Amino acid sequence: MRAEKMTYFDSVIPNASAAIKSVREQGKKFVGFYCVFAPQELIVAADAVPVTLCATKEEPIADGEKYLPRNFCPLIKSSYGFAITEKCAFFNNSEFIIGETTCDGKKKMFELMETFKPTVVLEVPQSAKGEAQKQYWRSEVARCRKEIEKRLGVTITDEKMKAAIKELNEQRALMRELAHLNTAIPAPLSGLDLLKVMWARNFTFDRAAFNQQLKDLIAELKAMKAKGEGAMPKTAKRIIVTGVPTGVGAEKVLKIIEESGAAVVYIENCSGMKQYLHDVATTGSPLDAIADKYLETPCSCMSPNTGRLELLAKLAKEYHADGVVDVTWVGCHTYNVESRVLKDYLAKHGNVPLLQIETDYSQGDAGQIKTRVEAFLEMAKKH
Repeated sequence: MRAEKMTYFDSVIPNASAAIKSVREQGKKFVGFYCVFAPQELIVAADAVPVTLCATKEEPIADGEKYLPRNFCPLIKSSYGFAITEKCAFFNNSEFIIGETTCDGKKKMFELMETFKPTVVLEVPQSAKGEAQKQYWRSEVARCRKEIEKRLGVTITDEKMKAAIKELNEQRALMRELAHLNTAIPAPLSGLDLLKVMWARNFTFDRAAFNQQLKDLIAELKAMKAKGEGAMPKTAKRIIVTGVPTGVGAEKVLKIIEESGAAVVYIENCSGMKQYLHDVATTGSPLDAIADKYLETPCSCMSPNTGRLELLAKLAKEYHADGVVDVTWVGCHTYNVESRVLKDYLAKHGNVPLLQIETDYSQGDAGQIKTRVEAFLEMAKKH
């Protein structure tokens, strides 16, 4: 069964473009970003609205390929296609873009994008380990603060940063509480609905209203859990999805998994729960605390990235997972390499099987993926 409160989240994304006008009328400005490394607290502290930019549709890829190689990551081609065709209202209404150097493809995309859209590109360290890397990233976040102040004509004070930290920490806690409900057997929330809630958060500009809807959904799911009700049967195989950013519009693999009878109980991907894992510390320098939180993100761009391996082994146990599906976009080399490392690690730490699916945004391989998923589910041992 499905929670009735999901009807609110069904409407958020379709209505998001229409909400831009009302936000503008309030005198607010938008700042766009593509990656979870963008320090959203600084945007909120500047009294602006952080908005995730369009990058999960197949339609603009053909336009992106007019300027980018065909064998590029589909996420980058989709992002750039939306930008150059002006079909993304959030991109069009953003005062500027915060980019980041999480991969070579995005670095070159931002280089091209800077020719027609103001862009601040943050240099992400190659590793999250070590004092030198920490200090370097702190200096980049400090530079980002200055750029936001200059471009928006505001002053970001410690008090405003502390208020933004509190606000976003509260939302992260709610997202973690929501996801944790799926440790229950059966899981009360489907993977597709969990994805929809996480994605809706990126396009809801009234955080207080969104948080209340989130609380109402959590309350309903708790009631379902108490009754032993779930989104999928109790006997369904339980799957954790990890890997590349997966959003509404690029949820092909999640849909196939659930149509094959399994329950996606957790989405660890970059655009998934990975961004909600850690809160910003509320002691010491708020600017340093913001920087340190984002550097903890266990992204495959970091080398080594042991945090992701350890996290997934822990999640597999906590969520009673029968298997892990690792989604890799074609052309995403860091996630592709790490998939093999992750498979070996999970085999040694919990004997959890892993299926890697390398794909793009098209539906051309949907039949092949379905066959592989069904075979994987048949092989995976039921907890």
